[in-house]
Amino acid sequence: MSTARASTPGEAAVEATGLSKTYPGGVEAVRGIDFAVASGEVFGLLGPNGAGKSTTIGMLTTTIEPSAGTARLAGYDVVANPLAARAVSSVVFQEAVVDLALTGRRNLELHAQLWGVPVAAAQRRIEDTTEAFGLGGVLSRPVDTYSGGQRRRLEIARALISEPRVLFLDEPTVGLDTRIRYELLDLIAGLRARTGMTTVLTTHYLDEAERLCDRVAIVHEGQIVALDRPLNLLAALGEEIVELRVDRDPDAALAVMRRQGIADATSFAVGSTLTVPVTGRSAREAVAALGDLGIHADSLTTRKPTLDDVYLQLTGSRLAA
Repeated sequence: MSTARASTPGEAAVEATGLSKTYPGGVEAVRGIDFAVASGEVFGLLGPNGAGKSTTIGMLTTTIEPSAGTARLAGYDVVANPLAARAVSSVVFQEAVVDLALTGRRNLELHAQLWGVPVAAAQRRIEDTTEAFGLGGVLSRPVDTYSGGQRRRLEIARALISEPRVLFLDEPTVGLDTRIRYELLDLIAGLRARTGMTTVLTTHYLDEAERLCDRVAIVHEGQIVALDRPLNLLAALGEEIVELRVDRDPDAALAVMRRQGIADATSFAVGSTLTVPVTGRSAREAVAALGDLGIHADSLTTRKPTLDDVYLQLTGSRLAA
């Protein structure tokens, strides 16, 4: 393994500068992204399928070679020093990598051996991790008998056996039912409190980003279009939103609302639906003003803004696309 420098105090645990990936045929999956993740931070890459999130994780974890730019994990360049970068990180991919024919315990023991963890330390880590993850009662069973939630918890436990400084979670709850999703979110939320490690996750679920992440980078077509704390991104849209569906010419209706000061630059139209963040007045006052403008709405609701609204306002498409 190369002896490239490790991170120094105050240095980012994860750093990407101009990171890009172009596949054969000219497909630009990631287009010059920049971000840094502080030590101990939970950082989210938020966007729909195909936005470039998994390709970014692949480059950061040395499984995909960047076309341009640089990335470092704890100070190690992922291209120049891939073994050093791997040594300080672990990744849980979307697809399962555990051996279904083996028991949960054997999967964890093999992973510890591959990482060179001493036997005594490995057994201690296995016991501590599986107890925290609620897996103690199933460790002796073949993994193909596990539920989806148990298998996913085993995947994360496996990634923690090497005690990484940076943990990557690529769409960790995809395919799980609602109850199991929330159980797993509780587990992930507790990881930092237990370990203090840096976590980078990709997701297209709004609740995961809002609940787990200190900051999120919103990814659209291979680029970062916004990066901030979830609450700050939501605050840009005010405290309430008026959403209305108009029967004709939504762009003209939105233009009228802007001229009259009911809507501002953060308002947008998607199809026949207008989304109007309310600032400087109550939602009730904004709704009342619509009648004076002669705008007929087939339906009208008021609600709190979501990260989906942020994404729509920035890109014109939905996160669930």
